[in-house]
Amino acid sequence: MKFFNTTKVSLLCAGLLLANTIVGCDSESDNSNSENAAVTSLNVNLDMSLQTMESFGASDAWQCNFIGKNWPSDKRNKIADLLFSQAVDADGNPKGIGLSLWRFNLGTGSAEQGDASDITDEWRRTECFTTNGVSYDMNKQAGQVWFMKAARERGVNKLLAFANSAPVYLTQNGKAHATIKEFYNLKDGKMPDLADFWTTSLDKLKTEHGLTIDYVSPFNEPQYEWDGSGQEGSPATNANIYSFVNILSPKLQAKGLDAKIVVGEAGSYESLYKTVSGKESRSNQIDYFFAANSTKKISGLSNVKNTISGHSYWQAWPLNEMVSSRQAAASRIQSVGGVSLWSSEYCVLESPGTAELPGGAGAGRDLGMSLALWTARIISTDIAVGGVTSWQWWTAISRGDYKDGLIHVDDGASNGAGNADYCKNDGYIRDSKTLWALGNFSFFVKPGMVRVQIPTIDNSTELNNVMVTAYKDAVNKKLVIVAVNISKSAKKYNLKLSGGTVTDNKLTPYTTSETLSLKKGTAVDAASLEIPARSVVTYVGNYK
Repeated sequence: MKFFNTTKVSLLCAGLLLANTIVGCDSESDNSNSENAAVTSLNVNLDMSLQTMESFGASDAWQCNFIGKNWPSDKRNKIADLLFSQAVDADGNPKGIGLSLWRFNLGTGSAEQGDASDITDEWRRTECFTTNGVSYDMNKQAGQVWFMKAARERGVNKLLAFANSAPVYLTQNGKAHATIKEFYNLKDGKMPDLADFWTTSLDKLKTEHGLTIDYVSPFNEPQYEWDGSGQEGSPATNANIYSFVNILSPKLQAKGLDAKIVVGEAGSYESLYKTVSGKESRSNQIDYFFAANSTKKISGLSNVKNTISGHSYWQAWPLNEMVSSRQAAASRIQSVGGVSLWSSEYCVLESPGTAELPGGAGAGRDLGMSLALWTARIISTDIAVGGVTSWQWWTAISRGDYKDGLIHVDDGASNGAGNADYCKNDGYIRDSKTLWALGNFSFFVKPGMVRVQIPTIDNSTELNNVMVTAYKDAVNKKLVIVAVNISKSAKKYNLKLSGGTVTDNKLTPYTTSETLSLKKGTAVDAASLEIPARSVVTYVGNYK
């Protein structure tokens, strides 16, 4: 994630193409709930399969090393339960949101450099397993390793390792931020050494910690110059990425590692699907890496996943731009074929105004429903219009007074702070409605489930009303429907299922609202689904 004071860049997402639609940018005017609201038919067709879902995730970036290493065990485990648990309490309420993917930030060594790293915020520096590529200390990044183990213990399916920079012993300037423009911050001829760093780190995580990394993402937001002191990072051209993937791929195979390389992590959607002025060497990435006629096509390489990822920042507002950017990404993905699209980072960087978010932008944390609904709308759009198969939040834990965490920590006296000692060894845990709204998806929509068509809902036109997506588990005959009601009125639906019948004609709701956090409700008739105003509701049932 890169913070800017400028305006939007663009976004990502792929899959189902819908007609271009102009969507109003204003929030719905205030309407009271009505007990006599009209009942709308909700047609779900099990025979019309769309994308196969892969995961929902978040990253350990910036907070997890100190918290995972220093905090009391009971509090660390509480945070891990909130993020990863797939268990329910005695009343059937989820104990956590059951993430299926966890992003591990493979460190660079800026932490060992201290102030000499130029990274002013100690929490944004990272330790490195090696200082020279020869001897490795796998006790480094202990807090992050703890969270990976906690994730695996609670059933998280996939671990992904990503890096913001090469390790400092390999970078051209000896730093984890860049001083050169456009090109990757790496000493000449050191790509094989960088690949060795990756393969050795993955191998030692497996042999010494019992942690198998499933995916590797070596470059992050390469469109930016990363020449400041705010955080680690490096630009990289498409040619840099292509060269490194061709070196890393056979080394992973030779090491007997099954990890798949995922390219992208584009800082904006537009960098995926078109050539961006001023970023020509770092954009149009879908075609560059996967088009049939590209001389740089990587899909045939071993250990490469036919997936490209991008970040959902910047074009979440205005709403018509959110829709059009996802349609554009979906179009390019469909044109190349055989490639899936991930949305691999998001938190609020836009400034939509106070009608949408408290404070009108990212500054100032929001534990309530405004941010939860804002986020659930983006998830629904990314999935339904963009066709993404994985959706990932940025930083799972935040200690700042900003809208960037699923879980916030503080000292009990403020909403967050940036000084180095703030919450370094202990603090208070605050779950957010955004956490639970993501859980409306992540706890129930599991890897391998297939999204199915809802012919009566065009989500591209419902961004201020009710957005609905539906999923099936064909093996276990399970049906999941996620409804996001942005409006200020309750909505009623009569489910009409094609391709099967709902078992006992009953579905069980799980509701996130201002007063409920993924709360299990009493099973209701499929003909009597009600989505309360400003809520996210997941209906779960079986079919035959």
